[in-house]
Amino acid sequence: MIGRLNHVAIAVPDLEKASAVYRDTLGAKVSAPQALPEHGVTVVFIELPNTKIELLHPLGGTSPIAKFLEKNPDGGMHHICYEVDDIIAARDRLKAAGARVIGDGQPKIGAHGKPVLFLHPKDFCGTLVEIEQV
Repeated sequence: MIGRLNHVAIAVPDLEKASAVYRDTLGAKVSAPQALPEHGVTVVFIELPNTKIELLHPLGGTSPIAKFLEKNPDGGMHHICYEVDDIIAARDRLKAAGARVIGDGQPKIGAHGKPVLFLHPKDFCGTLVEIEQV
C-alpha cells in the first residue's frame, strides 16, 4: 500500500538557522519558507536526490509544532511521510486494520498541494506517520 518515502519532517526552533545548516554546511538545495496557516506551520524543504527533509517551524501560538518544541526545545524528528496512490482507499484500509487517523479523517491539502492524513504514533511504533496522495 505505501509507496516511496516522501519526506522526513524535523521541527526546528529557528527556521533560518536550520536552513543555513543544510544550505551552507551540507550544501543542499533549500526552498524558500512557505507559510501553511491551515496547519499552523511554516515549512522549508531540503531537496535530496532520493527524498526531502521538511523543516517545520510554528506559525502562531496554537501550532502543534509549538507544543512539540516545548517538550523538545532543540527540535527533533516530528514525522515521516509516505506516498500512497489513493488516500481514501489507504485511509479505509488502515482504519479497517485498526490504525487511528488523527483529526476528522478527511484529507487536508498539504505543503505540496496534495491531500494528506496523519496517523496516530501509538499505532506505528511511536512515530507520527503522514500519508500523501501522489
